[in-house]
Amino acid sequence: MTVHPSLQNYADAWTHSIEAIAELVQPLVEGEWNRRTPCPGWSVRDIVSHVIGLDCEMLGDPRPIHSLPRDLYHVRDEHTRYMEMQVDVRRHHTAPEMTAELEYTVIRRNRQLRNETRAPDTMVRAPLGAEQTLETAMRMRAFDIWVHEQDLRSALNRPGNLDSPGALVARDVLLAALPKVVAKDAGAPPSSAVVIDVNGPLEFLRTVRVNAEGRGSVDGSPSLGPVVTLATDWETYFRLACGRVRPAAVEDRLKVDGDQELAEAILRNFAVTP
Repeated sequence: MTVHPSLQNYADAWTHSIEAIAELVQPLVEGEWNRRTPCPGWSVRDIVSHVIGLDCEMLGDPRPIHSLPRDLYHVRDEHTRYMEMQVDVRRHHTAPEMTAELEYTVIRRNRQLRNETRAPDTMVRAPLGAEQTLETAMRMRAFDIWVHEQDLRSALNRPGNLDSPGALVARDVLLAALPKVVAKDAGAPPSSAVVIDVNGPLEFLRTVRVNAEGRGSVDGSPSLGPVVTLATDWETYFRLACGRVRPAAVEDRLKVDGDQELAEAILRNFAVTP
């Protein structure tokens, strides 16, 4: 591997999850490709189409020229429209076409990663015509692929990899969004602390601290007098944070201590993926 050391974790996480996805979908019969997943509006086929499409964009392939149908309820804005294009263009592909394209895309991406010599701060294409650093792009691909692996596992009733390399990347990406959720979106008061206690295959305890100016930060040290303590398991945590489930549906898996109103505001704003 010639990947820069700071990119290696993301390359390894992507590889682990994409291989798991390929293994999950290889034996599926035609009807199973149409199963609904926890990702709003998307079937198993749609998830795999999305994975293929975004990795093709990482390879520099041109985006498809395609007109979307007008009746897709989950396409609400420019971002979802952008993501839907790679999905809808493959909606009528057969199972063999899907697995063959996935396999070919994985081969091409593995070769790209093996030969990667660009620096982590190299600017590359991002969705909607924006730019981002190569490190951000690879981190978000590793995150995205793992979350969609879990979508497929849920749809196919094949649980697993909740503590894989991709899970660790997902944990860090989701934790980085917590200060905004707690301080800005939920409006936690200045000079307060909120503790998130997660158990299961990935265990962690984090404190979101809101300073006197109302800005949030997150660290791993406990707080003596948190205004809210929210405890749950890792699977519930990421499903909430990725918008796969609403708080009311998993009430029995959430334990809340402290200010109930603030806790409800935090949970209302907990989903951070677009």
